[in-house]
Amino acid sequence: MTSTPGSAGPTDAPTPRPSEPPARVRRFTRAERLVHRATATLALLRVATAACLYLPSLAELVGRRHLVVTVHIWTGLLLPAPYLLGLASRAFRADLALLARFTAYDREWLRAVRGRRGHRPAGKFNAGQKLYAGWIAGAGLVMLGTGLLMWFTGLAPLSWRTGATFVHDWLALAAGVVIAGHLWMALTHPEARTGMRTGTVDRSWAEDEHPHWDP
Repeated sequence: MTSTPGSAGPTDAPTPRPSEPPARVRRFTRAERLVHRATATLALLRVATAACLYLPSLAELVGRRHLVVTVHIWTGLLLPAPYLLGLASRAFRADLALLARFTAYDREWLRAVRGRRGHRPAGKFNAGQKLYAGWIAGAGLVMLGTGLLMWFTGLAPLSWRTGATFVHDWLALAAGVVIAGHLWMALTHPEARTGMRTGTVDRSWAEDEHPHWDP
């Protein structure tokens, strides 16, 4: 077949280009980000009020101890609420399943951290994030239980309440340190922080930091 002058021939048709993958990929849905923000707000309020209750200098500065106690109690009671509401989200439930599953490359990630090696394989969540999530969930349940024993004095004998106070106080201190470490990691990893704020991350970052994640 020939082409007439001024017309495009059969071989002049543009060759379709393969579509390029998007530069950014979805990491968290809006529901997941809301769960994280609500949980973070309640946790920080709980830590702040606990500090005001146990540090004399802060207690004198803030005053209104009854109000501080009330805020501390209710933030503790409400802390599981975002998690329970988040279970309505399929994406949130899927991420919980990933956080609860420890794989071979998670163990390799821990060995790489101990050996200070650069290559640290990870899925959507690395082993450090999984350990943090598991620890903070367990600590939260223990603090909720011990806090209820301290609040409702008729639930248990004095010896139990004394033990509950000891466990609650020291576990709260440990949780404060762990949360501070979590905040530090967020500050030193801006793309991960962007992913939690906007829901998307740079594809090259995802491929480098989470090579076993298939978004």
